[in-house]
Amino acid sequence: MSVTRSRDAAPPDEPAVGAIAPIARRTTVSLIAERLRAGIGDGTFPAGEQLGEAHLAEQLEVSRGPVREALQRLIQEGLLISHPHRGVFVVSLGAADVADVHLARRAVETAAVERVADAVRRDGGAVLAPARAVLDQLAAAAAEDDWPAVADLDLELHHALVTAADSPRLSRMYATLVVETRLCLGALEPAYPVRAELVDEHAELIDAVATGDAAIARRVLEQHLGDGVDRLAARTPDPGSPEE
Repeated sequence: MSVTRSRDAAPPDEPAVGAIAPIARRTTVSLIAERLRAGIGDGTFPAGEQLGEAHLAEQLEVSRGPVREALQRLIQEGLLISHPHRGVFVVSLGAADVADVHLARRAVETAAVERVADAVRRDGGAVLAPARAVLDQLAAAAAEDDWPAVADLDLELHHALVTAADSPRLSRMYATLVVETRLCLGALEPAYPVRAELVDEHAELIDAVATGDAAIARRVLEQHLGDGVDRLAARTPDPGSPEE
C-alpha cells in the first residue's frame, strides 16, 4: 500500500519548519580571525605592527581572500586599524582607550561581583573556589617574575569571578573585552615592578567578595580597576599614526 505525501509536508531529508541545519565546520575566515585575535592578545603581533595580507596568507597557507575578510572583521572589532595607502596595523591603545576599556569592564564586573557576593551570603564561599585556585597560580607566577603568565592569570581570575556570577550574558560581554584588556596588561608590566602588589590587589578583591557584602565588593573592585587605569595613564601616551 503506497502512502501519498502531502504537498505541504517537508521532504524527509529537509529540516522541519523553524529548524536550522547544523554547520558542519567553521569557516576559514572565522578560523583566521581567531588565530589573529589570539596573536594580538598574546603579543605575537604587538601594538603598532603592520599585518600584511600577502605575508599572512603565505604563513597560514590560505588564499588572500579569507585573510582580507578576517582583517576587516578585526578592524570592525577595534583590534586593527587601517591607514589608507599604508596598510593595516595592530591598534595602539592610548590613555583614553585604556580608560574606556576599564569603564566597560567596571560595568560588567561590578554587576558580576555584586551577584557573587549575594551568592556567598546565601550559600557560602564555595562559589569562589575557582577564583582562589587561580589566585594561587597567580602568586606562583609573580614569585617567578613570569609576566606573560601573570597577565594571563590576571585575566583568568577576573573571568572566574564573572563566571561565578552564573550569567551567560555577563560572560559574553566580558569575553568581548578580553583581547583589549590583554593589550592593556602588556602595557601594565612596567607599572608593577613589584609583582606581589598585583597579587595582593586580587587577594583583597576576592576577600571583599567573600564578605558577602555587595557594597564592599563593588568598592574594592572599583579601587582595583581604578588603580590599574591610574598606573597606565601615567605611562601610556595617546598614540599617533604609525611611523612613516
